[in-house]
Parts: sequence; structure tokens; C-alpha cells
Amino acid sequence: MTMSTLTAPGTAAEAGADAPDPARLRRRRALAQWGFVAPAVVFMLLFFGYPLVRNVVMSFQHYTPKTFFTGEAPFNGLDNWSTVFHDALFGKALWHTLVFTAGSLLGQFCIGLALAVFFSRRFPLNGVLRSLILLPWLVPMVVSGVVWRRVLDQDTGVLNSFLGTIGLGGDTPWLTSPGMALLSVILVNIWIGIPFNMVILYGGLQEIPKELYEAASLDGASAWRTFRSITVPLLKPVITVVLVLGFMSTVKILDLILALTDGGPADATQTLGTLTYQNSFVQLDFGAGAVVGNVLILISAVFAVFYLRANRPEGK
Repeated sequence: MTMSTLTAPGTAAEAGADAPDPARLRRRRALAQWGFVAPAVVFMLLFFGYPLVRNVVMSFQHYTPKTFFTGEAPFNGLDNWSTVFHDALFGKALWHTLVFTAGSLLGQFCIGLALAVFFSRRFPLNGVLRSLILLPWLVPMVVSGVVWRRVLDQDTGVLNSFLGTIGLGGDTPWLTSPGMALLSVILVNIWIGIPFNMVILYGGLQEIPKELYEAASLDGASAWRTFRSITVPLLKPVITVVLVLGFMSTVKILDLILALTDGGPADATQTLGTLTYQNSFVQLDFGAGAVVGNVLILISAVFAVFYLRANRPEGK
């Protein structure tokens, strides 16, 4: 019997002893995975989960400025919810929010898509013009609101002065008429949101293979047929992202409306965002403000659920 034969069993035993335990490997892998995920989970719980739960609890409390000193915030059941829902201003603010969001999204998307298609072609100063169009998006919202308030002023505004010069009136009460104020705010928000839509949609257009357009041209397809059959279907994922992000930023908008109209005139531009601000920081009724804030959160959550279901991979 050779030496190698004698040592073979021992060597195999040692190899078996040194082999890693599969269960231990799985535990280590799971621990490593949680180690990477844990910071994000802690961040979400601290900065999103806790404020959300606190806001829900506050909507069932009698929370006043006195609470900050005494710490007393007795529960009052559904009193805050009943007060808000029976207030005629809440229904008006909800309707204004829907109109403002729908009008802004429609205008921003349509004009942004048209500009994205326009700039997808090569022509002189293409890059310079695209950079200039980004300016409204880069300027702080409050600054844009203050500038447009001056532009739309009925007596000294640039827009009315221009319209008067060309014989088209010149005394339109853009921000002081209940019938015009909401439309004016929507138009300003469209102007602000066009660059974002254009940039995202322009990036999506660049990912569409040019060979598809060449094949459609050889087949004699019209420009509209090519746009409807090639551009829109392949751009659908990008369109969904644009609309979702646009909805999330528009439905809760506050600073622009405060800078332009402060919710007036006669509550004509009052939205859920401004109503939350008015209840919490003007009337100091934090419970009622929390109720309106929860309604906003609920609307966003419902929209997010529909978005996730619409974009769920097939078979899942």
C-alpha cells in the first residue's frame, strides 16, 4: 500500500472539514444584502415613514400653537375631517387642483413633445436654443412667480402693454379676475414645466433606432403615420415617466400660486396645497391642515398604484 493511498482518506476528510457550510453562506449573503439595504430603509423610515404617520395622527388631534408649549394634543376623533369635508372651500380647492394639474400636464407634455421632435433634427444653433429653453426650469419657482406677477399686472404689466400696442385690448385682469386667475396660473406653470418635458422626451427620442424611420420612409409612410406607429409606441415608457413625475410635482404645487395670487382672488386659485398652507400656517389649525395634506397623499398614492399596475411586466 503506497503512502498516497494511506493519506487519501485523511485528505478527503480535511477537504470536507474545510468545505464551507451552504447554510452559513446563505446567512452571510443575506446579512450582506441587508447591510446594503439597511441605510436606505432607515432613511425612508426616518424622513418619510415617521412624518407620514405623524401627519395621520395629527389629523385626529386638536393640535394648536399651544401644543408646542404644553405638549397637549387631545384626540378629537373625526372632528377635523368633518370640519374640512363640510367646508365649501375644500370642494372648490379639490376641483381647482384637478383642473390645474390636468391643464398643466396637458400643456407641458404637448408643447414639450413638439419641441423634442423639433430639436431631434440637426440645424444651426440647435444646442444653443435647447440650452436657452432650459432657463425657465432652472430659475427658482418663487422667482418665476414674482417675475410673471409683474408681467401679468393689469395696469403696469408688460403683456397688457404689448397687447395694447398691437390693438388687442391691454387691460385684461389676468390675476385679479376670478375667471382669468386660474387660467393664468396654469399658463405660467406650463411655461415652467416645458423644459423638463422636452429634455426627458428628447432623450427618449435619441434612443429610437434611426433604421426604423428609414424603413418607414421607404415604405411610403407619412410623417403622421410614422409618428403614430413608431415614435409613440417606442416612447411610451418615457412618456409614462414624464407624466408621473409631472403629476407628482404639479398636484402639490404651492410656491408658484402663493407668489402669483396667494390663492385669490376670491379663492379662485385655491388648491389643496395652498389650503393646507392656509389651514396650518395662517389659521394655525394644524389638525385641519393635516387632513388636507393626507388627502393630497392619498391622491398621489392612488395615482402611483395605477402607474405601477400599468407598467407591470407582462406575466407578473
